Formats: sequence, structure tokens, C-alpha cells
Amino acid sequence: MTDPEIDALATEVLVACRARKLMVATAESCTGGLVAAALTAIAGSSDVVDRGFVTYTNEAKQEMLGVSADILAAHGAVSPETAEAMARGALARSRAQVSVSITGIAGPGGATPGKPVGLVQFGACSDDRLILREHRFGAIGRAEVRRASVMVALGLLLELAEPQAAGAAPGRP
Repeated sequence: MTDPEIDALATEVLVACRARKLMVATAESCTGGLVAAALTAIAGSSDVVDRGFVTYTNEAKQEMLGVSADILAAHGAVSPETAEAMARGALARSRAQVSVSITGIAGPGGATPGKPVGLVQFGACSDDRLILREHRFGAIGRAEVRRASVMVALGLLLELAEPQAAGAAPGRP
């Protein structure tokens, strides 16, 4: 099963990371490892991809990534705070220099007041940069929310892999 658009973007990420000698770690919830799968589907990706964490439950987020129970209790699994903690946890628990996290509600169920189906929170970080993004894809179907999330996550990795423009504010979306 291939998706030419995802394959092309994953290839761009690998080329950009390889050029800067960066390794990648992913921390995925609603995408269930699809970002890591997209990267590792490309031959030769082992010099860029360090590891991927699939942390579908809150317990997994805590145990594997060090997301604090306080963050999860105060903000929930689908929040910028959790996305940040997941991205930072993946970086801290790997040999990677860049990481990306995805946590969201792919549907068709799971919505809560203020957190509709299609809401996905993203985090991406390196030692000196943090990018947080929120996307509200809507109820476009589980597979499409997950596909769109992979595209955003790969785009964030590409953004981190490219040298930061002079004068750009670190951590600003």
C-alpha cells in the first residue's frame, strides 16, 4: 500500500535530515505508527530513523515517553501540552535530534465537548526548537484524518530539518 504524496514527502524528510546528519524519533497516538512506517518504507532510511513510539493509551504515554499524569489529568491526551510532552519525551528517550508527536481524535467516536472528531495536536522539537500545531480536520473519516495527520507530521519534520531562517523566533508556529 503506497501513497505517492506521502512517499514523496517522506523522501524529502529523509534527504533533509541526512544532509544535516539528523536522526528522527516519532511519538504517535492516533496514527498508530503510520509516520514511522512512511519513513521506513523508503529504502535506506535506517541512517535517519532511530525509533518510533506508538503510545495509544495514557499509560503508554506515561511509561514510554514520560508524559506526566498531571498533564494528562489537567489537559487530556489530545492537547498541546500532551503533544509537547510526547515530542520532548521521544527526543529524551532516543538517539534522535528531531522528533514529532501526534495525538488526536480520528473518529468516528471519541469526541468530547470542545474536542471534536478530527482534532489533532502535533508537536515537533529539537534541542533548540519547539513547534506546536493544532489541526481540525473535521469528520472526514478515520482513514483520512490519519492520512492528513501523517502529512502534517512529515511537514513538521521537514521544517525542523531545514536550517532556521535568520531572525525567526524559535518555537513559533
